[in-house]
Amino acid sequence: MTGESAILDDPAPQDVAPPAPATIYRHRVATRLWHWINMITILIMIGSGATILNAHPHLYWGNYGANSDHPWYNPPHMPSWLTLPSHYNLAIARRWHLLFALVLGFGLLGYMIASLVNRHFQRDLRVRAGELAPRHLWHDVKEHLALRFHDPKNPTAYNIFQKLAYVSVIFVLIPAMILSGLTLSPAMDAAWPWLLDLMGGRASARSVHFIAATGIVIFIVVHLVLVLLAGPINEVRSMITGRWRVPEEKA
Repeated sequence: MTGESAILDDPAPQDVAPPAPATIYRHRVATRLWHWINMITILIMIGSGATILNAHPHLYWGNYGANSDHPWYNPPHMPSWLTLPSHYNLAIARRWHLLFALVLGFGLLGYMIASLVNRHFQRDLRVRAGELAPRHLWHDVKEHLALRFHDPKNPTAYNIFQKLAYVSVIFVLIPAMILSGLTLSPAMDAAWPWLLDLMGGRASARSVHFIAATGIVIFIVVHLVLVLLAGPINEVRSMITGRWRVPEEKA
């Protein structure tokens, strides 16, 4: 009887549904707007820039650059499916490029002001000395190889590789593109002659412009690969609504 009583008193096991993944607010309005505006802007600038590069696919250092000079690099010819317009028209390509260069420049300015006001830079992108320690970097490398891209204890925190990538794009690559692009304009050189000294000449400015643009293209490719690995639906939804569902922790 004692055994029967114990069995009867023990409640029957029930199937307990696992808790739904937590949803957090990850991306503010300014970040989301700048992301989608930049997506369109960068795509148009890459296409129009490819057409401009095809007009003279040689890069030099110094004040001048012509066919008789020795280039440090000869970029490959860009295919028509990558250029804007798809047929060769240097005048139209320059108009598109200059128009969206204004969007890029003023968009960056607006994003920086908003990120200082809402403390996005200080809170999310500030690189701390401890994060650059070899042990910490190696830990993050192993986490990425295991496809774990966030800290379960602090899901909103950016990992060190995200911080370094975003800081490089926001504070180095895009400003370098803007300054070198301004240097390529004779009118801007007349108004601000210090640009030529800063860039080491107009031919050097064109090379800096190409290098910065290449860096941004590499960033975009890596960014898209990581989005696919992390879960594209969740990542894209978070950049539209701001809400990000925390993935279940992997062993």
